[in-house]
Amino acid sequence: MRILVVEDDRKVAGFIEQGLREEGHVVDIAPDGDEATMLAHVYEYDVILLDVVLPKKNGFQIAMELRREGRSTPILMLTSRDATEDVVRGLDAGADDYLSKPFRFDELLARIRALVRRGGAERLEVLRYGPIALDRLRHAAAIHDKPFELTPKEFQLLEYFLLHPEEIVRRTTLLEKVWDMHFDPESNVVDVHVGNLRRKLAASAGENLIQTVRGVGFSLRREGQRAAVGSRQR
Repeated sequence: MRILVVEDDRKVAGFIEQGLREEGHVVDIAPDGDEATMLAHVYEYDVILLDVVLPKKNGFQIAMELRREGRSTPILMLTSRDATEDVVRGLDAGADDYLSKPFRFDELLARIRALVRRGGAERLEVLRYGPIALDRLRHAAAIHDKPFELTPKEFQLLEYFLLHPEEIVRRTTLLEKVWDMHFDPESNVVDVHVGNLRRKLAASAGENLIQTVRGVGFSLRREGQRAAVGSRQR
């Protein structure tokens, strides 16, 4: 998942970021309200973790603004406040859940999973294509109904391909969505990881499921299938 963490305390933000990245998620950090709303307008997030007390614009204001615009991204408010009136105000502003500091990281992960499950029909918990099944909440994959081991980065790559089956996915898009990096023309990090994933899939599935589109990128498609023309890039 791609998660936005809005937190002005660098120590707390770093703790959350490290834990989420170790779970295989892509994480953006916003230290103030203005940057948070800017990032929320630029990227599509699966979850927003939103502190209440922030410079420039507080969490209540951010939540209200996003909801007024019709954005339905699940919002989990993180704050040291635990008074009932603050909880009510946060939920009324548009937050979906509320977690008081300090909190255990496993509870944070559980809350995130619960929010994603309630996130609406557009988000599928299990992605499927051919013999592949990817459970996004349990972070588990299977080929032909048998468990399939993936590194965290391979899981993120496969998840993105499964969200865009039979489309041409550019290397620059994978760098942005999976590595959260701007394009470096000298880097071969994408090719190395995609190559490893392709070999593992082929060994378990018995067919080549990731095709190279020369000079452009890659496409998840079964042999004999053609990549979609004019593939959308999110």
